[in-house]
Amino acid sequence: MPSMNALTFPILKLLADGKFHSGEAIAKHFNVSRATIWNALQHAEQLGIEVFSVRGRGYKLPQAVTLLDEQAILNAIGEQSPTFKLELHDYIESTNTYLMQKVGVHQAHATCVAAHLQSQGRGRRGRTWHAGLGASLTFSLLWRFQCGAAALSGLSLAIGVALMRTLHEIGVASAQLKWPNDVLIVDRNQHCEKLAGILIELQGDMDGPSAAVIGIGINLKLPTSIKQKIDQPVTDLAQASAQAIDPNVLLGTLLKQLAAVLRDFEQNGFSNLRDEWIKHHAYHLQQVRILMPDGREMVGIVQGIAEDGTLLVETSNGLQRFVSGEISLRGV
Repeated sequence: MPSMNALTFPILKLLADGKFHSGEAIAKHFNVSRATIWNALQHAEQLGIEVFSVRGRGYKLPQAVTLLDEQAILNAIGEQSPTFKLELHDYIESTNTYLMQKVGVHQAHATCVAAHLQSQGRGRRGRTWHAGLGASLTFSLLWRFQCGAAALSGLSLAIGVALMRTLHEIGVASAQLKWPNDVLIVDRNQHCEKLAGILIELQGDMDGPSAAVIGIGINLKLPTSIKQKIDQPVTDLAQASAQAIDPNVLLGTLLKQLAAVLRDFEQNGFSNLRDEWIKHHAYHLQQVRILMPDGREMVGIVQGIAEDGTLLVETSNGLQRFVSGEISLRGV
């Protein structure tokens, strides 16, 4: 993680309108020298943020960016806002790692940590979550449970239900789920591209109180440079939605839905949410290819989801159950 320049993000917030700002005007605004501004923007480039510099015109971002704003997020959450403790960071290695380190030190229940930029965002199976300024909404939510970790099977699927409710509420009707924890955009030709992912990490006893750190990444507007680093078909909300999506409204709406789903899950487990999840599964009753951890492949037809979130697939060897984390699923 490069050492932080205290002026870098304040300047980027000034440039968030996507317009040119002269070095002289920026220096005057912050009451510093133009060399100081230049150094701060050099640091932005080290973070992977592209800043255009044109002699005689100044500096600008490639496009306007809507940055996270605490009050706007709270307004979008509405009456559920007292439930959450919001923590916004300009730059962090990983929101999940940050919260996992704080679980044991009495970090408040329902703490949400969001960042404009993550340098080491993580996906499932050790993958990197690639993001850039304004390219993704990335955040993690700490949720404490009275039950043990053993009772939390199906949690990532429950989170998927909250994502579906949110995306449909903001008009993204083509969003569907992929077991166990991806959100896809499916076009008329049944071509699937990844829009969002869920990464859940648990801490606590198998039987006693436990805590889940729920990490969610949603692609907002991915530049080509990021798409080229990703080893699967991806899309973003800029392509999937007919209207511009404000990340503050998106985060607030999603937190509101997460509160409702997590309370339901605490009371009833995944069983109450199962039918809703299946309704949105892109591969329900479809033929799939299952990649096993040892490299073997199986083909079968998805039959449904058990009450604990296990995937049920009809194969040549009969109905088989697959547990989250042990396989990779592909359409055929």
